[in-house]
Amino acid sequence: MTTHNHEFYINGEWVKPVSPRTWDLINPANEEKWNEISLGSSADVDKAVAAARAAFVPWSQTPVEKRLAIMGKIAEIYQRRIGEVAETISKEMGAPIWLAKAAQAPIGLAHMVEAIGYLKDFEWEKQQGKTRIAYEPIGVVGMITPWNWPINQIFCKVAPALAAGCTMVLKPSEYTPINALIVAEIMHEAGVPKGVFNLVNGDGPGVGAPLSGHPGVDMMSFTGSTRAGILVAKAAADTVKRVAQELGGKGPNIILDDADLAKAVGGSVQTMMMNSGQSCNAPSRMFVPEKLHDQAVAIAADLANKTKVGDPFADGTNIGPVVNKTQFERIQGLIKKGIDEGATVAAGGLGRPEGLNRGYYVRPTIFANATNDMTIAREEIFGPVMTVIPYKTEADAIAMANDTPYGLSGYVQGTNLERARKVAKQIRAGDVRINHPGMDTKAPFGGYKQSGNGREWGEFGFHEFLEVKAMLGYEAA
Repeated sequence: MTTHNHEFYINGEWVKPVSPRTWDLINPANEEKWNEISLGSSADVDKAVAAARAAFVPWSQTPVEKRLAIMGKIAEIYQRRIGEVAETISKEMGAPIWLAKAAQAPIGLAHMVEAIGYLKDFEWEKQQGKTRIAYEPIGVVGMITPWNWPINQIFCKVAPALAAGCTMVLKPSEYTPINALIVAEIMHEAGVPKGVFNLVNGDGPGVGAPLSGHPGVDMMSFTGSTRAGILVAKAAADTVKRVAQELGGKGPNIILDDADLAKAVGGSVQTMMMNSGQSCNAPSRMFVPEKLHDQAVAIAADLANKTKVGDPFADGTNIGPVVNKTQFERIQGLIKKGIDEGATVAAGGLGRPEGLNRGYYVRPTIFANATNDMTIAREEIFGPVMTVIPYKTEADAIAMANDTPYGLSGYVQGTNLERARKVAKQIRAGDVRINHPGMDTKAPFGGYKQSGNGREWGEFGFHEFLEVKAMLGYEAA
Protein backbone atom coordinates (compact mmCIF):
# COMPACT_ATOMS: atom_id res chain seq x y z
CA MET A 1 0.00 0.00 0.00
CA THR A 2 1.22 3.49 -0.79
CA THR A 3 2.76 5.67 1.93
CA HIS A 4 2.19 8.91 0.02
CA ASN A 5 -1.42 9.58 1.08
CA HIS A 6 -0.72 13.16 2.13
CA GLU A 7 1.56 14.03 -0.78
CA PHE A 8 1.30 14.88 -4.47
CA TYR A 9 3.60 13.77 -7.26
CA ILE A 10 5.02 16.85 -8.98
CA ASN A 11 8.14 17.15 -11.14
CA GLY A 12 9.30 13.64 -10.31
CA GLU A 13 9.09 14.13 -6.55
CA TRP A 14 6.64 13.53 -3.72
CA VAL A 15 5.74 16.91 -2.27
CA LYS A 16 3.52 18.23 0.49
CA PRO A 17 0.46 20.35 -0.38
CA VAL A 18 0.92 24.11 -0.25
CA SER A 19 -2.06 24.35 2.13
CA PRO A 20 -2.85 20.90 3.59
CA ARG A 21 -6.51 19.92 3.89
CA THR A 22 -7.47 16.42 4.99
CA TRP A 23 -10.13 14.29 3.27
CA ASP A 24 -11.43 11.08 4.86
CA LEU A 25 -11.89 7.98 2.72
CA ILE A 26 -14.97 6.01 3.71
CA ASN A 27 -15.30 2.31 2.93
CA PRO A 28 -18.72 2.06 1.24
CA ALA A 29 -19.14 -1.52 2.44
CA ASN A 30 -19.25 -0.58 6.14
CA GLU A 31 -19.40 3.26 6.21
CA GLU A 32 -16.16 3.39 8.23
CA LYS A 33 -13.08 5.51 7.60
CA TRP A 34 -10.29 3.37 6.21
CA ASN A 35 -7.80 5.96 5.01
CA GLU A 36 -7.29 9.65 4.29
CA ILE A 37 -5.55 11.95 1.83
CA SER A 38 -4.74 15.62 1.45
CA LEU A 39 -6.68 17.78 -0.97
CA GLY A 40 -4.87 20.30 -3.12
CA SER A 41 -5.50 23.86 -4.23
CA SER A 42 -4.79 26.17 -7.16
CA ALA A 43 -1.27 26.71 -5.81
CA ASP A 44 -0.54 22.99 -6.18
CA VAL A 45 -2.03 23.05 -9.69
CA ASP A 46 0.29 25.94 -10.60
CA LYS A 47 3.33 23.93 -9.51
CA ALA A 48 2.21 20.82 -11.39
CA VAL A 49 1.41 22.71 -14.60
CA ALA A 50 4.75 24.52 -14.46
CA ALA A 51 6.53 21.17 -14.16
CA ALA A 52 4.55 19.73 -17.06
CA ARG A 53 5.28 22.76 -19.26
CA ALA A 54 9.01 22.57 -18.56
CA ALA A 55 9.03 18.86 -19.41
CA PHE A 56 6.99 19.12 -22.60
CA VAL A 57 9.65 20.04 -25.17
CA PRO A 58 12.20 17.38 -24.11
CA TRP A 59 9.53 14.67 -23.76
CA SER A 60 7.86 15.54 -27.06
CA GLN A 61 11.26 15.23 -28.76
CA THR A 62 12.17 11.96 -27.05
CA PRO A 63 12.66 9.24 -29.68
CA VAL A 64 9.78 6.82 -30.04
CA GLU A 65 12.04 3.90 -29.10
CA LYS A 66 12.79 5.47 -25.72
CA ARG A 67 9.12 6.27 -25.08
CA LEU A 68 8.28 2.67 -25.92
CA ALA A 69 10.91 1.39 -23.49
CA ILE A 70 9.51 3.51 -20.65
CA MET A 71 5.94 2.49 -21.43
CA GLY A 72 7.01 -1.15 -21.47
CA LYS A 73 8.54 -0.69 -18.04
CA ILE A 74 5.30 0.88 -16.77
CA ALA A 75 3.38 -2.17 -18.01
CA GLU A 76 5.87 -4.52 -16.36
CA ILE A 77 5.68 -2.82 -12.96
CA TYR A 78 1.91 -2.45 -13.16
CA GLN A 79 1.59 -6.18 -13.77
CA ARG A 80 3.61 -6.79 -10.61
CA ARG A 81 1.31 -4.57 -8.54
CA ILE A 82 -2.00 -5.43 -10.20
CA GLY A 83 -3.29 -7.40 -7.18
CA GLU A 84 -2.67 -4.43 -4.91
CA VAL A 85 -4.47 -2.16 -7.35
CA ALA A 86 -7.49 -4.50 -7.40
CA GLU A 87 -7.75 -4.66 -3.60
CA THR A 88 -7.44 -0.89 -3.36
CA ILE A 89 -10.26 -0.32 -5.86
CA SER A 90 -12.55 -2.69 -3.93
CA LYS A 91 -11.91 -0.79 -0.69
CA GLU A 92 -12.30 2.61 -2.32
CA MET A 93 -15.49 2.21 -4.34
CA GLY A 94 -16.95 -1.17 -3.42
CA ALA A 95 -16.43 -3.27 -6.55
CA PRO A 96 -16.47 -6.99 -5.69
CA ILE A 97 -12.92 -8.28 -5.51
CA TRP A 98 -13.62 -10.75 -8.33
CA LEU A 99 -14.63 -7.85 -10.60
CA ALA A 100 -11.66 -5.75 -9.50
CA LYS A 101 -9.30 -8.63 -10.34
CA ALA A 102 -11.05 -9.67 -13.56
CA ALA A 103 -11.77 -6.26 -15.09
CA GLN A 104 -11.22 -3.11 -13.01
CA ALA A 105 -7.45 -3.57 -12.56
CA PRO A 106 -6.50 -5.49 -15.74
CA ILE A 107 -8.05 -2.95 -18.10
CA GLY A 108 -5.38 -0.42 -17.08
CA LEU A 109 -2.71 -2.78 -18.35
CA ALA A 110 -4.73 -3.44 -21.50
CA HIS A 111 -4.77 0.28 -22.38
CA MET A 112 -1.00 0.54 -21.87
CA VAL A 113 -0.33 -2.52 -24.04
CA GLU A 114 -2.68 -1.12 -26.69
CA ALA A 115 -0.86 2.24 -26.68
CA ILE A 116 2.51 0.53 -27.05
CA GLY A 117 1.16 -1.39 -30.03
CA TYR A 118 -0.08 1.57 -32.04
CA LEU A 119 2.91 3.77 -31.14
CA LYS A 120 5.24 1.19 -32.69
CA ASP A 121 3.60 1.51 -36.09
CA PHE A 122 2.30 5.07 -36.09
CA GLU A 123 3.16 7.18 -39.15
CA TRP A 124 4.04 10.63 -37.77
CA GLU A 125 4.44 12.28 -41.18
CA LYS A 126 3.08 11.61 -44.64
CA GLN A 127 3.28 13.31 -48.01
CA GLN A 128 0.09 14.56 -49.68
CA GLY A 129 0.97 15.98 -53.07
CA LYS A 130 3.28 18.94 -52.36
CA THR A 131 2.09 19.19 -48.76
CA ARG A 132 3.57 17.40 -45.77
CA ILE A 133 1.10 16.33 -43.07
CA ALA A 134 2.64 16.00 -39.61
CA TYR A 135 1.19 14.86 -36.29
CA GLU A 136 2.51 16.52 -33.15
CA PRO A 137 1.64 16.24 -29.44
CA ILE A 138 -0.87 18.82 -28.29
CA GLY A 139 1.09 19.85 -25.18
CA VAL A 140 0.18 19.83 -21.49
CA VAL A 141 -2.96 17.82 -20.74
CA GLY A 142 -5.13 18.24 -17.66
CA MET A 143 -6.90 15.00 -16.76
CA ILE A 144 -9.89 14.59 -14.44
CA THR A 145 -11.01 11.02 -13.83
CA PRO A 146 -14.01 9.47 -12.04
CA TRP A 147 -14.49 6.88 -9.30
CA ASN A 148 -16.58 4.20 -11.04
CA TRP A 149 -13.87 2.61 -13.23
CA PRO A 150 -10.91 4.55 -11.83
CA ILE A 151 -7.93 2.73 -13.34
CA ASN A 152 -9.64 2.34 -16.69
CA GLN A 153 -10.14 6.08 -16.97
CA ILE A 154 -6.65 6.93 -15.76
CA PHE A 155 -4.90 4.66 -18.26
CA CYS A 156 -7.14 5.33 -21.25
CA LYS A 157 -5.92 8.94 -20.91
CA VAL A 158 -2.37 8.54 -19.57
CA ALA A 159 -1.27 5.76 -21.94
CA PRO A 160 -2.10 7.53 -25.24
CA ALA A 161 -0.90 10.89 -23.88
CA LEU A 162 2.49 9.38 -23.04
CA ALA A 163 2.62 7.72 -26.47
CA ALA A 164 1.77 11.00 -28.19
CA GLY A 165 4.57 12.86 -26.39
CA CYS A 166 2.34 14.95 -24.13
CA THR A 167 2.95 15.84 -20.50
CA MET A 168 0.13 15.78 -18.00
CA VAL A 169 -1.45 16.71 -14.67
CA LEU A 170 -3.89 14.15 -13.29
CA LYS A 171 -6.65 14.88 -10.79
CA PRO A 172 -8.28 11.56 -9.87
CA SER A 173 -11.58 11.40 -8.04
CA GLU A 174 -11.24 12.25 -4.37
CA TYR A 175 -13.27 9.09 -3.67
CA THR A 176 -10.73 6.79 -5.36
CA PRO A 177 -7.33 8.48 -4.96
CA ILE A 178 -5.19 5.65 -3.57
CA ASN A 179 -5.09 3.60 -6.78
CA ALA A 180 -3.94 6.77 -8.56
CA LEU A 181 -1.13 7.24 -6.05
CA ILE A 182 -0.01 3.70 -6.83
CA VAL A 183 0.04 4.69 -10.52
CA ALA A 184 2.31 7.63 -9.65
CA GLU A 185 4.66 5.26 -7.80
CA ILE A 186 4.73 3.02 -10.87
CA MET A 187 5.55 5.98 -13.12
CA HIS A 188 8.39 6.98 -10.82
CA GLU A 189 9.85 3.47 -10.67
CA ALA A 190 9.58 3.11 -14.44
CA GLY A 191 11.77 6.15 -14.94
CA VAL A 192 9.22 8.51 -16.47
CA PRO A 193 11.17 11.81 -16.77
CA LYS A 194 10.50 14.57 -14.25
CA GLY A 195 7.44 16.65 -15.01
CA VAL A 196 5.97 14.32 -17.63
CA PHE A 197 3.42 12.81 -15.23
CA ASN A 198 2.11 14.86 -12.30
CA LEU A 199 -0.65 14.06 -9.81
CA VAL A 200 -2.57 16.46 -7.57
CA ASN A 201 -5.38 15.09 -5.43
CA GLY A 202 -8.34 17.33 -4.79
CA ASP A 203 -12.00 18.08 -5.34
CA GLY A 204 -13.67 19.88 -8.24
CA PRO A 205 -13.67 23.42 -6.87
CA GLY A 206 -10.18 23.20 -5.36
CA VAL A 207 -8.26 21.47 -8.15
CA GLY A 208 -10.59 20.63 -11.05
CA ALA A 209 -11.65 24.20 -11.75
CA PRO A 210 -8.17 25.82 -11.62
CA LEU A 211 -6.77 22.99 -13.74
CA SER A 212 -9.53 23.39 -16.36
CA GLY A 213 -9.05 27.13 -16.61
CA HIS A 214 -5.25 27.19 -16.38
CA PRO A 215 -3.58 29.07 -19.24
CA GLY A 216 -0.66 26.64 -19.11
CA VAL A 217 -2.88 23.67 -19.96
CA ASP A 218 -3.40 22.97 -23.67
CA MET A 219 -6.11 20.32 -23.36
CA MET A 220 -8.58 19.01 -20.80
CA SER A 221 -9.57 15.35 -20.85
CA PHE A 222 -12.54 14.82 -18.54
CA THR A 223 -14.66 11.82 -17.60
CA GLY A 224 -17.61 12.22 -15.27
CA SER A 225 -21.13 13.54 -15.07
CA THR A 226 -22.60 15.79 -17.73
CA ARG A 227 -23.17 18.46 -15.07
CA ALA A 228 -19.48 18.50 -14.12
CA GLY A 229 -18.41 18.27 -17.76
CA ILE A 230 -20.28 21.48 -18.53
CA LEU A 231 -18.38 23.22 -15.71
CA VAL A 232 -15.06 21.97 -17.10
CA ALA A 233 -15.94 23.21 -20.59
CA LYS A 234 -16.97 26.63 -19.29
CA ALA A 235 -13.75 26.98 -17.27
CA ALA A 236 -11.71 25.93 -20.32
CA ALA A 237 -13.46 28.27 -22.74
CA ASP A 238 -11.55 31.43 -21.85
CA THR A 239 -8.26 29.87 -22.96
CA VAL A 240 -9.79 28.11 -26.01
CA LYS A 241 -8.15 24.82 -25.09
CA ARG A 242 -9.27 21.51 -26.52
CA VAL A 243 -11.79 19.70 -24.31
CA ALA A 244 -12.44 15.98 -24.67
CA GLN A 245 -15.34 14.73 -22.56
CA GLU A 246 -16.78 11.32 -21.79
CA LEU A 247 -19.95 12.06 -19.85
CA GLY A 248 -23.22 10.46 -18.76
CA GLY A 249 -25.42 7.97 -20.52
CA LYS A 250 -28.90 6.47 -20.50
CA GLY A 251 -28.30 3.43 -22.65
CA PRO A 252 -31.24 2.22 -24.77
CA ASN A 253 -31.47 -1.56 -25.09
CA ILE A 254 -33.81 -2.71 -27.86
CA ILE A 255 -34.94 -6.31 -27.64
CA LEU A 256 -36.32 -7.24 -31.07
CA ASP A 257 -39.27 -9.60 -31.32
CA ASP A 258 -37.11 -12.36 -32.82
CA ALA A 259 -34.59 -12.32 -29.96
CA ASP A 260 -33.84 -15.32 -27.79
CA LEU A 261 -35.64 -13.69 -24.88
CA ALA A 262 -34.00 -15.58 -22.03
CA LYS A 263 -30.54 -14.93 -23.44
CA ALA A 264 -31.21 -11.31 -24.39
CA VAL A 265 -32.81 -10.33 -21.10
CA GLY A 266 -30.36 -12.37 -19.05
CA GLY A 267 -27.35 -10.69 -20.66
CA SER A 268 -28.98 -7.30 -20.24
CA VAL A 269 -29.62 -7.72 -16.53
CA GLN A 270 -26.12 -9.03 -15.93
CA THR A 271 -24.58 -6.09 -17.80
CA MET A 272 -26.86 -3.59 -16.05
CA MET A 273 -26.16 -4.85 -12.53
CA MET A 274 -22.39 -5.28 -12.93
CA ASN A 275 -20.37 -2.78 -10.90
CA SER A 276 -23.63 -2.02 -9.04
CA GLY A 277 -24.95 -0.24 -12.11
CA GLN A 278 -22.19 2.37 -11.87
CA SER A 279 -21.22 2.39 -15.54
CA CYS A 280 -22.06 5.22 -17.90
CA ASN A 281 -22.59 2.74 -20.75
CA ALA A 282 -25.05 0.54 -18.81
CA PRO A 283 -28.18 -0.69 -20.70
CA SER A 284 -30.53 1.05 -18.28
CA ARG A 285 -33.61 1.38 -20.57
CA MET A 286 -34.81 -1.96 -21.92
CA PHE A 287 -37.34 -1.67 -24.74
CA VAL A 288 -39.36 -4.84 -25.33
CA PRO A 289 -42.29 -5.62 -27.66
CA GLU A 290 -45.64 -5.20 -25.89
CA LYS A 291 -46.53 -8.87 -26.37
CA LEU A 292 -43.26 -9.95 -24.70
CA HIS A 293 -43.26 -7.35 -21.91
CA ASP A 294 -44.58 -9.52 -19.08
CA GLN A 295 -42.40 -12.48 -20.03
CA ALA A 296 -39.29 -10.29 -20.25
CA VAL A 297 -40.08 -8.65 -16.91
CA ALA A 298 -40.48 -12.05 -15.24
CA ILE A 299 -37.05 -13.15 -16.50
CA ALA A 300 -35.44 -9.86 -15.45
CA ALA A 301 -37.06 -9.85 -12.01
CA ASP A 302 -36.01 -13.44 -11.32
CA LEU A 303 -32.40 -12.62 -12.18
CA ALA A 304 -32.43 -9.42 -10.14
CA ASN A 305 -33.78 -11.32 -7.13
CA LYS A 306 -31.00 -13.88 -7.51
CA THR A 307 -28.28 -11.21 -7.68
CA LYS A 308 -26.37 -11.48 -4.40
CA VAL A 309 -25.51 -8.11 -2.89
CA GLY A 310 -22.88 -8.04 -0.18
CA ASP A 311 -19.34 -7.52 1.10
CA PRO A 312 -17.00 -6.96 -1.86
CA PHE A 313 -14.48 -9.39 -0.35
CA ALA A 314 -16.98 -12.16 0.46
CA ASP A 315 -17.31 -15.29 -1.65
CA GLY A 316 -20.40 -15.39 -3.83
CA THR A 317 -20.98 -11.64 -3.92
CA ASN A 318 -22.29 -10.52 -7.31
CA ILE A 319 -22.42 -6.79 -6.62
CA GLY A 320 -21.14 -4.63 -3.79
CA PRO A 321 -22.28 -1.25 -2.47
CA VAL A 322 -22.49 1.97 -4.43
CA VAL A 323 -19.64 4.36 -3.86
CA ASN A 324 -20.88 6.74 -1.16
CA LYS A 325 -23.78 8.11 0.86
CA THR A 326 -24.59 10.82 -1.66
CA GLN A 327 -24.98 8.28 -4.46
CA PHE A 328 -26.99 5.94 -2.24
CA GLU A 329 -29.45 8.66 -1.30
CA ARG A 330 -29.76 9.88 -4.89
CA ILE A 331 -30.54 6.37 -6.12
CA GLN A 332 -33.13 5.89 -3.36
CA GLY A 333 -34.74 9.19 -4.38
CA LEU A 334 -34.97 8.11 -8.02
CA ILE A 335 -36.43 4.71 -7.10
CA LYS A 336 -39.10 6.53 -5.08
CA LYS A 337 -39.69 8.85 -8.03
CA GLY A 338 -40.28 5.83 -10.27
CA ILE A 339 -42.83 4.45 -7.82
CA ASP A 340 -44.54 7.84 -7.47
CA GLU A 341 -44.78 8.27 -11.24
CA GLY A 342 -46.55 4.93 -11.63
CA ALA A 343 -43.94 2.41 -12.76
CA THR A 344 -44.33 -1.12 -11.39
CA VAL A 345 -41.62 -2.46 -9.09
CA ALA A 346 -41.09 -6.01 -10.37
CA ALA A 347 -38.00 -6.61 -8.19
CA GLY A 348 -36.07 -4.70 -5.58
CA GLY A 349 -37.26 -1.26 -4.57
CA LEU A 350 -36.46 1.08 -1.73
CA GLY A 351 -34.04 0.38 1.09
CA ARG A 352 -31.12 -1.96 1.58
CA PRO A 353 -31.24 -5.66 0.74
CA GLU A 354 -32.36 -7.91 3.56
CA GLY A 355 -29.69 -8.52 6.19
CA LEU A 356 -27.55 -5.52 5.22
CA ASN A 357 -27.98 -2.72 7.75
CA ARG A 358 -24.70 -0.87 7.14
CA GLY A 359 -23.00 0.06 3.91
CA TYR A 360 -24.34 1.77 0.81
CA TYR A 361 -26.08 -1.30 -0.60
CA VAL A 362 -28.92 -0.92 -3.09
CA ARG A 363 -31.49 -3.57 -3.96
CA PRO A 364 -31.21 -4.70 -7.61
CA THR A 365 -34.36 -3.14 -9.00
CA ILE A 366 -36.47 -3.80 -12.09
CA PHE A 367 -39.16 -1.29 -13.05
CA ALA A 368 -41.88 -2.51 -15.43
CA ASN A 369 -44.73 -0.86 -17.35
CA ALA A 370 -42.66 2.31 -17.57
CA THR A 371 -42.88 5.06 -20.16
CA ASN A 372 -40.02 6.91 -21.79
CA ASP A 373 -41.05 10.24 -20.26
CA MET A 374 -40.72 9.05 -16.64
CA THR A 375 -37.85 10.42 -14.57
CA ILE A 376 -36.33 6.93 -14.26
CA ALA A 377 -36.17 6.79 -18.07
CA ARG A 378 -34.74 10.31 -18.45
CA GLU A 379 -32.12 10.68 -15.72
CA GLU A 380 -28.95 8.65 -15.27
CA ILE A 381 -29.53 6.70 -12.04
CA PHE A 382 -26.03 5.20 -11.81
CA GLY A 383 -27.20 2.32 -9.67
CA PRO A 384 -28.48 -1.26 -10.13
CA VAL A 385 -31.82 -0.13 -11.54
CA MET A 386 -33.27 -1.18 -14.91
CA THR A 387 -36.37 0.34 -16.51
CA VAL A 388 -38.45 -1.86 -18.84
CA ILE A 389 -40.50 0.02 -21.45
CA PRO A 390 -42.92 -1.71 -23.84
CA TYR A 391 -43.08 -0.70 -27.51
CA LYS A 392 -45.57 -1.27 -30.35
CA THR A 393 -43.35 -1.18 -33.44
CA GLU A 394 -39.66 -1.28 -34.24
CA ALA A 395 -39.88 2.34 -35.39
CA ASP A 396 -41.37 3.30 -32.01
CA ALA A 397 -38.52 1.57 -30.20
CA ILE A 398 -35.89 3.41 -32.24
CA ALA A 399 -37.65 6.75 -31.72
CA MET A 400 -37.78 6.24 -27.94
CA ALA A 401 -34.18 5.01 -27.88
CA ASN A 402 -33.09 8.28 -29.47
CA ASP A 403 -35.43 10.44 -27.39
CA THR A 404 -32.83 11.29 -24.78
CA PRO A 405 -30.26 14.04 -24.25
CA TYR A 406 -27.62 11.30 -24.01
CA GLY A 407 -25.92 9.22 -26.69
CA LEU A 408 -23.12 7.14 -25.24
CA SER A 409 -23.94 3.44 -25.69
CA GLY A 410 -26.84 1.53 -27.21
CA TYR A 411 -27.77 -2.14 -27.38
CA VAL A 412 -29.71 -4.25 -29.90
CA GLN A 413 -30.59 -7.92 -29.61
CA GLY A 414 -32.14 -10.24 -32.14
CA THR A 415 -31.46 -13.47 -34.04
CA ASN A 416 -31.72 -11.83 -37.47
CA LEU A 417 -28.34 -10.13 -37.64
CA GLU A 418 -29.10 -8.12 -40.76
CA ARG A 419 -32.16 -6.64 -39.06
CA ALA A 420 -30.26 -5.99 -35.81
CA ARG A 421 -27.52 -4.19 -37.76
CA LYS A 422 -30.08 -1.96 -39.49
CA VAL A 423 -31.52 -1.00 -36.10
CA ALA A 424 -28.03 -0.40 -34.68
CA LYS A 425 -27.28 2.06 -37.48
CA GLN A 426 -30.31 4.13 -36.49
CA ILE A 427 -29.38 4.53 -32.83
CA ARG A 428 -27.71 7.89 -32.16
CA ALA A 429 -24.90 6.79 -29.89
CA GLY A 430 -21.13 6.57 -29.91
CA ASP A 431 -21.19 2.78 -29.74
CA VAL A 432 -23.92 0.22 -30.28
CA ARG A 433 -23.53 -3.35 -29.08
CA ILE A 434 -25.27 -6.17 -30.93
CA ASN A 435 -26.12 -9.26 -28.87
CA HIS A 436 -23.78 -8.41 -25.99
CA PRO A 437 -20.33 -8.79 -27.62
CA GLY A 438 -17.10 -8.87 -25.65
CA MET A 439 -15.01 -5.79 -24.93
CA ASP A 440 -12.88 -4.34 -27.73
CA THR A 441 -10.10 -2.03 -26.50
CA LYS A 442 -9.39 -1.00 -30.10
CA ALA A 443 -12.92 0.35 -30.62
CA PRO A 444 -13.48 4.09 -30.06
CA PHE A 445 -15.39 4.95 -26.89
CA GLY A 446 -17.31 8.21 -26.52
CA GLY A 447 -20.67 9.79 -27.05
CA TYR A 448 -23.06 11.89 -29.07
CA LYS A 449 -25.06 14.83 -27.70
CA GLN A 450 -24.71 15.41 -23.94
CA SER A 451 -22.68 12.24 -23.53
CA GLY A 452 -19.64 14.24 -24.58
CA ASN A 453 -17.25 14.78 -27.46
CA GLY A 454 -14.06 13.17 -28.62
CA ARG A 455 -13.16 9.49 -28.39
CA GLU A 456 -11.04 7.35 -26.10
CA TRP A 457 -9.52 3.85 -26.46
CA GLY A 458 -7.29 2.55 -29.23
CA GLU A 459 -5.89 4.67 -32.02
CA PHE A 460 -8.96 6.93 -31.97
CA GLY A 461 -8.05 7.92 -28.40
CA PHE A 462 -4.41 8.43 -29.39
CA HIS A 463 -5.42 11.00 -32.03
CA GLU A 464 -7.21 13.09 -29.36
CA PHE A 465 -3.79 14.06 -28.00
CA LEU A 466 -2.33 15.11 -31.35
CA GLU A 467 -2.34 18.30 -33.39
CA VAL A 468 -2.27 18.10 -37.18
CA LYS A 469 0.15 20.35 -39.09
CA ALA A 470 0.10 20.95 -42.85
CA MET A 471 3.39 22.15 -44.38
CA LEU A 472 2.52 23.46 -47.85
CA GLY A 473 5.26 23.72 -50.45
CA TYR A 474 7.21 21.09 -48.55
CA GLU A 475 8.09 19.43 -51.84
CA ALA A 476 9.14 21.98 -54.42
CA ALA A 477 7.66 21.80 -57.91
